[in-house]
Amino acid sequence: MTLPTLQNTSVLYRRILSQFPQDISLAFAYGSGVFKQNGTSQGQMGKNMLDFVFTVDDPVTWHTMNLMQNRRHYSVLKFLGPRKISRIQDEHGAGVYYNTLVPVDGRIIKYGVISTDSLIDDLLHWKTMYIAGRLHKPVKILVQGENGKMRGALVGNLKSAVTASFLMLPESFSEEDLFLQIAGLSYAGDFRMVIGEDRSKVANIVKENVQQFRILYNSILQECPQVVYKPQQGKLEVDKSPEGQFVQLMALPRTLQQRITQLVDPPGKNRDVEEILLQVAQDPDCGSVVQQGISSIVKSSSITQTAKGIATAGLLKSVSYSSKKLQKMWKGWRRKTP
Repeated sequence: MTLPTLQNTSVLYRRILSQFPQDISLAFAYGSGVFKQNGTSQGQMGKNMLDFVFTVDDPVTWHTMNLMQNRRHYSVLKFLGPRKISRIQDEHGAGVYYNTLVPVDGRIIKYGVISTDSLIDDLLHWKTMYIAGRLHKPVKILVQGENGKMRGALVGNLKSAVTASFLMLPESFSEEDLFLQIAGLSYAGDFRMVIGEDRSKVANIVKENVQQFRILYNSILQECPQVVYKPQQGKLEVDKSPEGQFVQLMALPRTLQQRITQLVDPPGKNRDVEEILLQVAQDPDCGSVVQQGISSIVKSSSITQTAKGIATAGLLKSVSYSSKKLQKMWKGWRRKTP
């Protein structure tokens, strides 16, 4: 199975990509500047910042080339050189280095750089869920190499999102319920959802992009033995027996299993993970425990990456970026107020 992608790369994206070093194993664009969100007009979309992630095999070489081509994109950290920048990228926050509010080809963009190894690790194990969570939602794939491990990890990440969502949903639910649950995974526990993001963000993402979610998840749902999927009616029924939930818990990414274990197992008891997950599978609050585990991953990575972002963006850009987020949150609140 291959990951469904949206390969219709427009001239705009090709022009923007041409401004950067070309040694990229995976590049994608995401966010409200790429996909229409509920309450946003086409005219507003054209003004929104474009978000990109560039995955590179060798961050030191890539940053060396990018500093030569696009030195002005970087904050004062550019004076540290490509090796220190790569260390900051890999060793702090969520393993991604963002340059933000960058003018390129008539648009304002933000781009994150992450190593291929770090992304594969996050996709498979949900160590931070920072980029893995963005890839739970539709993205526009711009570059994808022939790395078989990467392709497998991208699909595995989608399967994990489905499995975690099944555990938090009732026995019967709609496609939209599932897509809302999946889209919300990477926002659970994110402190920016309290201040800095439009609280209707998840619903806004899903409502305008249900068909794109179907493209992304259809084959996974069709092949999953734990669910009865009725695409014509847009309905699903999942196995909520303790046995079914245990199978789902055992299929979750390693970091999430560890977080669940820490929540359930008293300190010093040191029981086997399988034994703990068997206990959770029989708990009526199984879904809540999974939710708490996800929130703990997202909370820590969102805080550390945001703190790192102040350094990588620089103070002035950080203030400007935050003010734009607060304006969007205020507009979203006003839309909901009668």
